[in-house]
Formats: sequence, structure tokens, C-alpha cells
Amino acid sequence: MAWIYLIIAAVFETAWTYSVKYLNFGNFKLLSWSNFYKDSGLLIMAPLIGYIVFGIANVYFFSLAIKQLSTATAFAVWTAATLAMLKLTEVLWLHQGISWKEIFFMLLIMIGILGLKYYAVAQ
Repeated sequence: MAWIYLIIAAVFETAWTYSVKYLNFGNFKLLSWSNFYKDSGLLIMAPLIGYIVFGIANVYFFSLAIKQLSTATAFAVWTAATLAMLKLTEVLWLHQGISWKEIFFMLLIMIGILGLKYYAVAQ
């Protein structure tokens, strides 16, 4: 179950990272009571709400995982899975390019995750 928690934590870490990317504190000056509950207010608040919710969920699921796995293994897998998901998000949703070298190194990361899963000693 710890491995599932790690993947869930990595998904939330990926979402948290993009919340940080799109968080713009300068836009908070545009908020007022008249537009707070309208589309423009929600669009301004969404990255902040995502930052809080995804951050808490990430920490929660990661804490569940490190109770069952060694901390070093859990952190390595969580970081690698997050990196892979970030790149996948950039390619699929943000339509950024990917090179064969990047694919090769992402495969190495995935091989490392699988190696840790099958050969790591549980706590």
C-alpha cells in the first residue's frame, strides 16, 4: 500500500508544482467583494486554493508511505515519480516538446523506481 501512497503523493506534488507556477500574488489586488464570487475571482483564487489543498494532500500521503518504507527509498521514488509526471504533464497538456534523450533518461528514472520497488527492504 505504501507504493500506492507514494504515487498518489507524487500526483499531488505535481499538481502543487503547477499551482505554484500559476500563483500570482499581484492578481490579488484585483479582487474585491463585487468580483470575489464571479469567474475572475475564482480564477485568481484557484492557484492559491490548489497550493494549499495539494500541498496538504501531498504531505499526508507521503507521510503514510514513509511509515511503511525507508525514508530514503520513499523520497527517491516520490521525487522520481514527480519528475516523470511533471514531464508527462508538460508534453500532454502544455504541448512542449520532448527529445529522445529525455525519453531515455525518463526511462532510466522509471527503471530506478521499479528497481527500488522490487529490491528495497521494507522497514
